[in-house]
Amino acid sequence: MDSTPFIFKEAAMWFLIKIIFSGIIIAFAGWLAGRNPVLAGFIIALPLMSMLSILFSYWEYRDMAKINQFATSILVAVPLSLFFFIPFLLNKWLKMGFAMTYGFAIACVGIAYMIHALIFRTGLFR
Repeated sequence: MDSTPFIFKEAAMWFLIKIIFSGIIIAFAGWLAGRNPVLAGFIIALPLMSMLSILFSYWEYRDMAKINQFATSILVAVPLSLFFFIPFLLNKWLKMGFAMTYGFAIACVGIAYMIHALIFRTGLFR
């Protein structure tokens, strides 16, 4: 007889369903980018992962206070996450290779995260 608790099995199954569903969306957008980059860009610009994460979190925890805090964090993070694209826009003039541009973009996301953390540490959105 299997000694693994049912709760663990249910949590693992739910986790796998979320991974598969999210992975399908990401893979589809990547595939679509090669066929119709404008449509793929629009789909990726939609807050699909945020929408799914909020939905999955509610289904799993049913805690509206945490969902509200989660949504507020996302709302603050979205404009900051756009820092990722700055090096790609500047690359028109800087003429860096892909690896350097991508590395600079990741560094910009790190800076954006520090700003996000600072905003929430100051208590602006409590």
